[in-house]
Order: sequence, then C-alpha cells, then structure tokens
Amino acid sequence: MAVDALDSRILRILLEQPRTSVREYARALGVARGTLQARLDRMERDGVITGTGPSLSPAALGHPVLAFVHIEVTQGHLDDVGDALAAVPEIVEAFSITGGGDLLTRVVARDNAHLEDVIQALISLPGVVRTRTEVALRERVPHRMLPLVESIGRAAGN
Repeated sequence: MAVDALDSRILRILLEQPRTSVREYARALGVARGTLQARLDRMERDGVITGTGPSLSPAALGHPVLAFVHIEVTQGHLDDVGDALAAVPEIVEAFSITGGGDLLTRVVARDNAHLEDVIQALISLPGVVRTRTEVALRERVPHRMLPLVESIGRAAGN
C-alpha cells in the first residue's frame, strides 16, 4: 500500500500523541474527521496500523533480562516448533530466519536462572535440535517507527 503525505502526517501524530481522540487528530491536522477516520480505517485494513494498545515494559513487569535465542529445528518441524513457542509466555516474539538457525526468538526472564529454565524448556520441545543464546546488555535504540514514517513522508512530498 502506498502511503501518501497525509497518511504520513496521520501516522506521525498517532505515534507522537497516541492517547488523543480522532476529533483532536483531525483538528490538529486540519482535515475533516470523516476523512481522517476513512484514512485510519484504510490503513488498518491494509495492515499499516497493526494495533492501538499500550506498549508494555517487560522489565517493569518483573522480567528485566532480555535474550535473543536462535533455535535450530529438525527439517519438516518448523511449523510444529513455531506453534509450540506460542505456548511459552516468556517468548515475546519469534521469527523464521535465514542464516544461523531456523527461528529467532526474543525472550524475557526474571533473572539468569529463569532464562536458563526457559532455554531448557525450549531445548526439550520436539523438533528442536539446538539453541544459541545472546543476552542483551543494554538497549541502544528502542523500538521505534517515527523516523521511518518521517522518511516516508519526506519521500511522499510532505
């Protein structure tokens, strides 16, 4: 889906002021509320906007340890292992990847001992051959979308 200059402005204000009403967004952007709502609906339908919930901090929820676990899977078992990962609450993301391993997971834990328990549970899943874990020391660039939206807006003539 092509994002035009108005879409970019809408996305920017959503990211900068996530708890504002549609009416306030429309006023701030100088567009009709109906126009704004139609654009929001289209971007949701097209998968540009994927959620509106709060961002949560695993550390503030008692899980300050962050690790990236690469999982090598027996051929033909990728879907089964992927489905099993969804049942592990400490896995906050999982991706099929190329390169070293078949899956990359983002895992949170209460402490290093808890992380070891999670990794041991992953190793015991049917179809898992081996894992490789990298523990994050410090977040250098937090998850963000605003710079990308701004870049797209500039390219669209905003």
